[in-house]
Amino acid sequence: MSTSAQPPAHPSASASDQARTGGTVTDRLVEANARYATAFEDPGMDAKPVLRVAVVACMDARLDLHDALGLSLGDCHTIRNAGGVVTDDVIRSLTISQRALGTSSIILIHHTNCGLESLTEEFRQELEAEVGQRPVWAVEAYSDADQDVRQSMQRVRTSPFLLHTDDVRGFVFDVTTGLLREIQPAS
Repeated sequence: MSTSAQPPAHPSASASDQARTGGTVTDRLVEANARYATAFEDPGMDAKPVLRVAVVACMDARLDLHDALGLSLGDCHTIRNAGGVVTDDVIRSLTISQRALGTSSIILIHHTNCGLESLTEEFRQELEAEVGQRPVWAVEAYSDADQDVRQSMQRVRTSPFLLHTDDVRGFVFDVTTGLLREIQPAS
């Protein structure tokens, strides 16, 4: 079942406009979940991924990781953020994935035409000027996806918290062809 819909004609529609046209996007998603739940059957799985792999990838809506990697429900842990970069929170999630839930392999996926390639760390300064508080997090913008994948692999491989750093591989997903291109780690 797909919940995809055309974007609203007026993204800044008022609450009364939203009510007249069927509610917010969240309302439509909750309705889709209610339909989904009517046929849902507990798959009888636990939280440990069958393939013992964690995938770290960008949150970009064009990446359908399960289809692109031939994965099924329960096969992997999926950790997504802007850019798919390895941050402290990604290390946190990977540490829990490995130490508490048994994963031993890590796949890192960036992609072509990423939104982070058009940002800079000045984004934080602009936010500070707008809201009066500087974010504590880094934007992690980059201009070279290959190099950023290498940096992310290095962050994983050198983390003292991770038990398994031998099977860490990095890729760039091409959003126009659907193919992964493997990136070799820095020597």
